[in-house]
Amino acid sequence: PSPVLLEIGAHNGSDTARMLAAMPGATIHCFEPDPRPRQQLVKRFGRDSRVFIHAVAVGAASGKATFNQSAGSFGGYPLDWDYSGSLRAPKKHLKKHPEIKFDSKIEVDVVRLDDWASDHGVPEVDFIWMDTQGAEVDIIAGGRETFAQTRFVYTEYSNDELYEGQITLVEILRRLPDFRILTRYPEDVLLENSKL
Repeated sequence: PSPVLLEIGAHNGSDTARMLAAMPGATIHCFEPDPRPRQQLVKRFGRDSRVFIHAVAVGAASGKATFNQSAGSFGGYPLDWDYSGSLRAPKKHLKKHPEIKFDSKIEVDVVRLDDWASDHGVPEVDFIWMDTQGAEVDIIAGGRETFAQTRFVYTEYSNDELYEGQITLVEILRRLPDFRILTRYPEDVLLENSKL
């Protein structure tokens, strides 16, 4: 009835809205390092007591890092395409979607997931939503204790190296050995922690 959700890569809050509609009693911690979509996220949920917006990326280590901002025109999106930004530099993404550009880099704050959970008194998580454009390996590396206490994980994945150092679904599962696949989609997967 009152789940704790971590939305890592919250963008403009469109998925936040869907999660709140499905789970109105949820508390959602939204992580979004790119200030462009974060403005929309704050506009939509800045006064919602169920939503906490964190202007940071989640990574392998706390500190500062370069964030590769995406832009360009894609799929009829009316603004500059800001859905594909990542801590990881684009690789095959440049050939797969040449209309999406990565001409801008910004410095962002990064938090290690286990550090964040400890600092915010979040010992258990019901659901982690990861939409992080190839940075899944970094989030897992910095969040081993948090993932061990998380019931469900929903993440994008790619078996092509769209971003430098991006790991495949097989590698994600190897790094999360307690999780099993509940549902697999072409580029997304829902995992359940078999030990909880």
